Order: sequence, then structure tokens, then C-alpha cells
Amino acid sequence: MTGRLNGCMIAVLATDGVEQVELIAPVAALREEGAEVHVVSDKKERIQGFSHHDKGDEIKVDMPLEEADADQYDGLVLPGGVINPDALRLEPRAIDFVRHFVKERLPIAAICHGPWTLIDADGVSGKTMTSWPSLKTDLGNAGARWVDESVVVDANLVTSRKPDDLPVFNARMIDMFENAAHRPVASEGPR
Repeated sequence: MTGRLNGCMIAVLATDGVEQVELIAPVAALREEGAEVHVVSDKKERIQGFSHHDKGDEIKVDMPLEEADADQYDGLVLPGGVINPDALRLEPRAIDFVRHFVKERLPIAAICHGPWTLIDADGVSGKTMTSWPSLKTDLGNAGARWVDESVVVDANLVTSRKPDDLPVFNARMIDMFENAAHRPVASEGPR
């Protein structure tokens, strides 16, 4: 542990159907660097993880979405899984939560199908990004430039394609969150 993210608070927004490794591996990497990480969900206690099409473990929810204050977080992680982001797109509180990070230009890390939720939160137009290949048309229709690369960083957004890309995704995510945490504070005061 190097403490690169000491003092940072990161939200991981997920619900039932999340690709388990795309939640667990980034959370572990962030905590290893000293970040406080909350799994935020529209579910109150636990969410059902998946390993591709098979049920995985249940994952503890740290903060119910209805109680979460987006202002308290320094960054957002959007794991994938087909079911997870599709369900979140139908939850107005989830979209509002994500939209806060988009509007405030806070760092967002999204992997696999995770960028789907960003479409509804108006967070992809004009961005170069990657994802699971089946999102290429959706992201393009929403104004993004899709590329087939293991990880893409565009301003405050880092995206990746699949679980195999997690090592490079986690490294770039940590770099982005660290850089954002050490930006000078705006003259209007703290967020």
C-alpha cells in the first residue's frame, strides 16, 4: 500500500447482475492505495454478482442509493455485467447520481457494459472511449468515438473492455483518481 489515494472517497455504483470481478478487483485496488470505497446500490443490503452468465457471490452494499450523497465522493466506478448497467439505466436516482460526476467533471472509471449508464447521464458525447464491443453502436449514437483498445483515458473518463483488461484498467483508474485528488482547489471553496 502506497497511500496514493489516502483521503479519497470513491463510489462504486452497482446493482444485481454486476460482473463480480469488475467490482471486486477495482475495489481491492482502490483500497490498497488508501481510498475509502463504498458500494452504492438501489438495493439496501446485498447485490447478486455474476461471473459472465452464472450467478456468483452476493456482494455487500455499503450505501443505499437513496441515502448516498454524490457530493461526498471524489470519483465514481461503473462496473459492467449486462444486467447491472441495463437495470441502473431504468433507475432515475442512479442516473442522477452518475450525472453529478459528469456535470462536476469528477473522475469516472467504467468497464465492459458500465459505460451504458453514462449514455443516460449525458456523459459520453464527444468522448473517445472503449467498452464491451456490443456497446459500440450505442456509444456512437450517443456521440462518443468508440475504439477497440484495452483502456482509453479521455479527460476525466477512463474506460476498458472486459475483465481481462482489469490490470491496466485498475492502474489507469488509480492514476486518474490520484491526479484529480491533487488538483488545486477552485477559488469558490470546497465541493
